[in-house]
Amino acid sequence: MEMNKYQLLLEKQRNYFRTGATLPVAFRKKALQTLLMAIKKRENEILEAVKIDLRKSSFEAYTNEIGIIYLEIKHLMKNIAKWAKPKKTKIEMFLMPGSGTIYNEPYGTSLIIAPWNYPFQLVIAPLIAAIAAGNTAIVKPSEVSQATAKIVTTILEESFSDNFVAVVNGGIDETTALLSLPVDKIFFTGSVPVGKIVMAAAAKNLTPVTLELGGKSPVIVDKSADLTLAARKIVWGKFNNAGQTCVAPDYILVDKSIESDFLKKLQEVIREFYGENPDESKDFGRIINERHVARLEKLINSNKVVFGGKVNVNKKYIAPTIMVNVTLDDVVMQDEIFGPILPILAFEKIEDAISIIRSFSKPLALYLFTKDKNVEKLIMERVSFGGGGVNTTILHVASSHLPFGGVGQSGTGSYHGKAGFDDFSHKKSVLKQPVFFDPGITYPGKQISLKLIKMIMG
Repeated sequence: MEMNKYQLLLEKQRNYFRTGATLPVAFRKKALQTLLMAIKKRENEILEAVKIDLRKSSFEAYTNEIGIIYLEIKHLMKNIAKWAKPKKTKIEMFLMPGSGTIYNEPYGTSLIIAPWNYPFQLVIAPLIAAIAAGNTAIVKPSEVSQATAKIVTTILEESFSDNFVAVVNGGIDETTALLSLPVDKIFFTGSVPVGKIVMAAAAKNLTPVTLELGGKSPVIVDKSADLTLAARKIVWGKFNNAGQTCVAPDYILVDKSIESDFLKKLQEVIREFYGENPDESKDFGRIINERHVARLEKLINSNKVVFGGKVNVNKKYIAPTIMVNVTLDDVVMQDEIFGPILPILAFEKIEDAISIIRSFSKPLALYLFTKDKNVEKLIMERVSFGGGGVNTTILHVASSHLPFGGVGQSGTGSYHGKAGFDDFSHKKSVLKQPVFFDPGITYPGKQISLKLIKMIMG
């Protein structure tokens, strides 16, 4: 059967990988440096592209899309040599004389499928991890964020030959074709339903896959919390990128005794950050397209709105919205919101909050606002989630020292910093024994007594 263009591209990258060109640390560092310089060269174009797609302010776009990438590239460049070195390890006495070594081996050709909500950061971050680990990569930007996909394509095509890093643009057909390829590693960021499709496709070739998904990420506001701090951190984390963030606070669980005071604080902070008319604020973004505006509008119950609720489909605008007296039966609580709508549920005991969280799949993130160490300990021990923060929101994703990833339905695998290097590396374990000594105590005819072997191994 004649190979299609994607099969040819995969073969081209495989042949290049097999030459060993990507293995030297010097090559990897140079590639990352090349990418860093290319991003700096086109920084303004990236900011403009993200503004076109999501109307992000320059400050928000720089910090969320570019600055975080600069920090990650520099961190990887500083540490690749240390991480890539073979690691000596201890071995058991009965394996002596000998030595154990773990080699960090790149998988080979990786496929990276990116989302639209952080259209630059979430395509480049896994790419730099793939490069740092010594892989080649086929990159698929989101077709939804068209302006950013265009500048990503320009940067990568200017920086690398396609036998090392290639870009494929398109929609469902192109993604489906790429997923049918027997690549060596798949990295996908997106929704849970599409993540299931990706994993099913990967299973056909037994390809290792990393899924960065989402879910309903809760915020717990305990009665001991600093309400002003909690309101500021939650409003910023929720309405950054107009709520289109996989780790954004999805809903708030607040202690009933402080609910009224906390509601007042939330509204004060929204006005402080975005003014009386957020649609006029340069700091408040827009929904990616009209289809998603229509989806989000259906989640708003006007009878439960205490703040916001305004929708303008033509402007792709939904105001920062707070809903109260929300129950688990409300439509807004059925799936991840992924927009600037913030439902609030009250609880009387912290155990009730835990029960509500556990009624959903394990979330990608959880945030807790408390001064009570016992409450903090209880939540950390009894609630499973991908990552999160205590007295802060979403900032855990900005650290190269903290692995970022989900658990259960919210994803599998993690990256950022060394976790990203490890995610794109196979740990090849090797036991080496000398040729001059072979007692053969386990060979048929030479075996030591069972009693003695039990003493050694038991």
